[in-house]
Amino acid sequence: MGRGNNVKTGVVLRHTLTHLFIIALGITMIYPVIWMIVSSFKPNSMIFSDPGLIPKTITFENYIAGWRGYAGVSFGVFFANSLFMCAVAITGNLTSCALAAYAFARLSFTGRNFWFAVMMVTLMLPAHVTIVPRYILFNSFGWVGTFLPILTPKFLATDAFFVFLLVQFMRSLPKELDEAATIDGYSKFGIFRRIILPLALPALVTVALFTFLWTWDDFFNHLLYLTNPPIFSVSRALRTFVGDAGAVSNWGAALAMSTLAMLPSFILFFSLQKYFVEGITTTGLKG
Repeated sequence: MGRGNNVKTGVVLRHTLTHLFIIALGITMIYPVIWMIVSSFKPNSMIFSDPGLIPKTITFENYIAGWRGYAGVSFGVFFANSLFMCAVAITGNLTSCALAAYAFARLSFTGRNFWFAVMMVTLMLPAHVTIVPRYILFNSFGWVGTFLPILTPKFLATDAFFVFLLVQFMRSLPKELDEAATIDGYSKFGIFRRIILPLALPALVTVALFTFLWTWDDFFNHLLYLTNPPIFSVSRALRTFVGDAGAVSNWGAALAMSTLAMLPSFILFFSLQKYFVEGITTTGLKG
C-alpha cells in the first residue's frame, strides 16, 4: 500500500512539474505580446523608462496618432485594403486549390501521378528563389504598384500545400459516394459541387484560415509590390513608422497599430478553431 501511494505521489508530482513548466513557458512566450498591448497605452516618454506591465499613466493618444495613418491616408484604409486582399485570396485559393485537389484525388487522367509529384516538389522550392523572375514578369505586365501580383496567383492553385491538404482529405472520402452520384445522373463537376465540397468543409475552413493568416501577415510581398500609400496593407503601413535609419519615429503609434493588427487574426482563429482542428486531424497531417 505504501509503495502504491509513493508511485501515485510521484506521478502527481511529475504531472505538476510538467504543467508548471508549460505554464512558465507559455507566459514567457506571450509576455512580449502583453507588453506590446500595455505599452500601446503609455505615453511615448514612458514606454522604455517604465517597462512594467502596469502603466502609471494611460493615454489613447497613440491610437489617435496611429489611426491618422501615413501620407494623408488613414489606417482605416490600410485595414480595408488588407481585408480586401484576404477576401480575394481566400476566394482564389478555395476555388483553384479545391478544383486541383479534386482532379488529383478523384479523377483519372494521363500523367496524374507525375504532375502530383511535380506539385509536391514545388513544396521544397524556397519562395525566395522565384522572387526575381516573378518581379520581372509582373513588372513587364505593369502590375507592380497594384494588388494583382499578390492576388492573381491565388486563382492558379500556386499554393501546393493547400492542394496537398485537400487531396489528403478528399482521398479519405468513400469512392462509393461518387459511384452513387454517377448513377443518379451527376456529372463530375456535379459530384464535386454537391457531394465533395460539403463533406470537405473542415479542410476548406483550414485552407481559408491559413490563407487569411498568411496574407494578413505577409510583409515581404506587400513591401515589394505595394508601392503607393493608398493601396498599402496593414503590414506594409506599419513599416512607415520606421525611419530610413531604422529608428522608429513614434513607438506609441507603432505599438498601438500593431495591437489592432492582431485582432482580426485572433478573432478568426478562435471563432473557427473547431473546424481548424478537425480539418488538420482528418487530412493525414497528424503524426
